[in-house]
Amino acid sequence: MTTDTHPPVQTIDLGGDRYVVIREADYCKLTGEPAEPSLPEPNERGNYPAREAAWAIMARDILRSRRKLGLTQEQLAKQAGIRVETLCRLERGRHAPTIATMEKLDRALKKAEAQQAKKANGRKQPR
Repeated sequence: MTTDTHPPVQTIDLGGDRYVVIREADYCKLTGEPAEPSLPEPNERGNYPAREAAWAIMARDILRSRRKLGLTQEQLAKQAGIRVETLCRLERGRHAPTIATMEKLDRALKKAEAQQAKKANGRKQPR
């Protein structure tokens, strides 16, 4: 006899379309994308450990920017000239990037954003 340990399926309807709601961890497994790192627990005075909080915030910024631009980790790493493994560790908030690495990522993200803006402007119809 087996028991189903999965929670019931939750759905929502938006604009006439039906969507399934899944846990972020499950979504990340399906897509291969890392989850956003959590901030560390605050201490008894409500203060976050500075180093770990900074790593998590930087990781979130990199991850959100990459996703907004529709880039994979492989694409961003290649454009930035860094290893995919390095980007993966940074997006998980496990390591602090060097200034040189952050500058490479910043340049690559800005270049990708400019390319997307240029493509979007080229698709606009003249009035």
